[in-house]
Amino acid sequence: MSAVTTTEAAVTIAPAKDTPQVRRRRRLSPGRRLPAARLAGPVLLLALWAAASAAGQLDPAAIPAPWTVVKTGAHLWTDGTLPTDILTSLQRAATGFAIGLVAGVLLALASGLSRTGEALIDGTVNLNRAIPTLGLIPLFILWLGIGETFKVAIIAIVVYIPIYLNTHAALSGIDHRFVELAEVQGLSRFAFVRQIVVPGALPGFFVGLRLGVTGSWLGLVVLEQINATSGLGYMMFQAQNYGQSDVILVGLVVYGVFGLVSDSAVRLVERRVLSWRRTLSS
Repeated sequence: MSAVTTTEAAVTIAPAKDTPQVRRRRRLSPGRRLPAARLAGPVLLLALWAAASAAGQLDPAAIPAPWTVVKTGAHLWTDGTLPTDILTSLQRAATGFAIGLVAGVLLALASGLSRTGEALIDGTVNLNRAIPTLGLIPLFILWLGIGETFKVAIIAIVVYIPIYLNTHAALSGIDHRFVELAEVQGLSRFAFVRQIVVPGALPGFFVGLRLGVTGSWLGLVVLEQINATSGLGYMMFQAQNYGQSDVILVGLVVYGVFGLVSDSAVRLVERRVLSWRRTLSS
């Protein structure tokens, strides 16, 4: 009886030794996206700023405390100065951005879909890219005057260059096998652009769009200090003359909020439009 029991136990245990061990797969992706994760950095910076101000580590005349900046911003808002300047800046940035967006996309399509267009456009745009855009300000003032037109033109140039470069690079990077497949299927030019060119160029376009949005705000803060009578840059320039560092910080905070919100909006649209892609970030 004991021998039979031992034999059955051996038969029962033996297969367990032969069972292969399943190796645990190592997770290499970044993991699940955290809600509002992009706000963690700005919130941490704000907390450090507040802590340093409360501890007396920062000179209030140079870097006022966050609560002082908030109080100044509320005062500027109630007396009507800040809303007027914000509206003026938004109009300038939006006009220049719209012109730069249209120009960048059209030039990229003309250059990316035609060898003749590439020969005429690509070298010229890269030459323009090599010239500091803000260095064109004196020349544009001579050409367009010192009013609003030259400000919008400079913003448009700042915007169209990254949109063109990234969209053109995406067009050039489309796999040629898709082009051959479209030719075999007998697609028309319009169908080829809609089904092959546009989906292939969208990832690069959105990268350029994000850079263009940021560039429009960077150019605006400089341009509004040149013969302007309103706008956030003008407000900051006037505050510099009177040593009002809190007003300058109000303008910088508004610029930063606009930049963060506009970039987040582009990211949101990008995720919606390119939801078919399976990428590391998604």
